[in-house]
Formats: sequence, structure tokens, C-alpha cells
Amino acid sequence: MSDTLAVYNARAQDYAERTKNLQEWPDFNALCARLPAPAHVLDLGCGPGHYAARFVQAGHSVEAVDGSAEMVALAAKRPGVNARQALFHQIDGVALYDAIWANFSLLHAPRADFPGHLNRLHRALKPGGWLHLGMKLGTGEGPDSIGRFYSYYTEAQLDEHLARAGFAPVSRRLSEGPGMDGTLSRFISLLAQGIPNGTPKG
Repeated sequence: MSDTLAVYNARAQDYAERTKNLQEWPDFNALCARLPAPAHVLDLGCGPGHYAARFVQAGHSVEAVDGSAEMVALAAKRPGVNARQALFHQIDGVALYDAIWANFSLLHAPRADFPGHLNRLHRALKPGGWLHLGMKLGTGEGPDSIGRFYSYYTEAQLDEHLARAGFAPVSRRLSEGPGMDGTLSRFISLLAQGIPNGTPKG
């Protein structure tokens, strides 16, 4: 993870420019349509804060976290965004959030750690809360051409991981496009609801 964070620290401003016209607004709108007003949202892996700022503009309170200090600094400049540096395993709240926006962040976690991260997110959500999960599709794990670590999953594997953690997917969207390293990738955006009183299975 340290190499991944080093890449994002070094390229934070470039990443912010590349992602300022993002493609996940349909997923953002689908999540917001299910939220109470106002809602408390965790933006997990917030990057430069594009989505965190939009949650604030939509009238919600947002806690934005990222492992990259440079990304946190950019996100914290946005009005109303509470940004702090934290890693995935440091999310330890219970029933705090109406929704968690994990948009192409957990794909940097080793496969062995992924189930535990999902369990923590389930605990951090209020009963019946919502999880948006953006991931790259594929198999295996390892660094990309610019040194960022990735874990890849099939659609069926993601469904299984979510079910074991107590989540029920309600919608999904598939897409493809180039990443920051220029490689064409296949993406999936999943919207899942935390099962009330659901008990993670692993």
C-alpha cells in the first residue's frame, strides 16, 4: 500500500485534473435518491474531494478519508468537507453512516484484507444503510505500470464477498475506460444495502 500512496501523493494534482469530469454521476445520483435528508456519508478514498463536495452541495454531511496526505489536503480545501487521513483498517465506527461511497478505493486493498474491510463498513453503516462500491473487473492482484497495487475480482466474486459481509446488491453498472496508467480497464459500480441486523459471515 505504501507504494500506491506514494504514487497518489506525487500525482495528486494531476489526478485531480484528470478526474474533475467524472463518469460516476449516475451512480452518485442513484445513491442520493435513497438517502434521508440530510444524511451522514463516509467518502472512503475521497481523493481530491470531487464527490465529497457534491455530497455537501446536496445537503448532506460528509466525512472524507484517504490514505494519501496530498489528496486529503486537496479535499480539505473544498467548502464544507471534513477530510482526514486514514487507511481502510482504521474505519472502526458502529452505526455512524447512512451511506458509504467507496468509489474505486478498495481495489487497492490486498485480496486477503478485502473481507475484513467490508465487514468494517457494514458495522459502520446504520441498519439498512447503503454502500456504493466501484471496482475494476479481472483476476489476480499486483502492481500496475506506475506502481499502484490492485486487486481484481469477477462480478460473481464481488457478489459473494458482499453477501458474506451482510450486503444485498440492488443495482450495478458496467463500463470501461483508460486509467491513469493509460491501460483500458473494465469497471463495475455496485449499489448494495446493508441487511438490517445482518451478521457478517467471515
